[in-house]
Amino acid sequence: MNAENLPAADPPPLGRVLVVDDDPTVSEVVASYLAHAGFHVDRAAGGPQGLALARAHRPDLLVLDLMLPGIDGLEVLRRLRAGDGVADVPVVLLTAKGDEADRILGLELGADDYVTKPFSPRELVLRVQSVLRRARAGTAATPGGPVLSGDVQLDPKARRVSRRGRELALTIREFDLLAFLLRHPATVFSRQELMQRVWGWDFGDLSTVTVHVRRLREKIEDDPAAPALISTVWGVGYRYDPAGGPEAPGAPGASEAPGVPEAPEAPEPLEGGAAV
Repeated sequence: MNAENLPAADPPPLGRVLVVDDDPTVSEVVASYLAHAGFHVDRAAGGPQGLALARAHRPDLLVLDLMLPGIDGLEVLRRLRAGDGVADVPVVLLTAKGDEADRILGLELGADDYVTKPFSPRELVLRVQSVLRRARAGTAATPGGPVLSGDVQLDPKARRVSRRGRELALTIREFDLLAFLLRHPATVFSRQELMQRVWGWDFGDLSTVTVHVRRLREKIEDDPAAPALISTVWGVGYRYDPAGGPEAPGAPGASEAPGVPEAPEAPEPLEGGAAV
């Protein structure tokens, strides 16, 4: 058989996604859309099975339902973040519309994004692709050399940040957010701008940004309840005010245009695919 007559090989999968949901209909639809998009998909019907599969195969990303029998999704997330080898696996949560407290807690535990039921499977696929793209970008997500802003030092290549010589333990999204703010001191950005320019999301709940700002303040501020570095500009967004002056060595000054007022609501859901 000539080479030109050989059947075309299947393209390699875009990544391995583990879907953990006890609803077989939701699980099947989500898995089908992800597989059609080019992902290899594993499925688990409960928390214990999901944890076992995650530890055995280390997926590139988890789609995790919060309402699971036995071990709920928040406890699965806690154990994942505490586990060797899977602590840094990106997680997209599936949540019920009224479970705002659980969504916020999930983000605080280290979830990367969430989708609220009922949802468009196509939107879920786009969110999975976005989270994976950012997770794989690594140091490319924060280009440029080290930044010294007041008593805060950030090294994008080593993915390290310290204040007053003490290294801070930041998540991927917290690090990218701080790096962006350090490079644009004294400039106000709306939550929507931060969502788009830091993480590349063109859709999503703006409260996600609020949670990450709060978590970052808890790690970098002397008093998170009265922040001095990351200020809230009411009705507009957030501004980084470096200690020691408006422009610190290594940062390029406030050359960006000020942010526009925040949108009062999250963007409308994307079209495409029936709601699940």
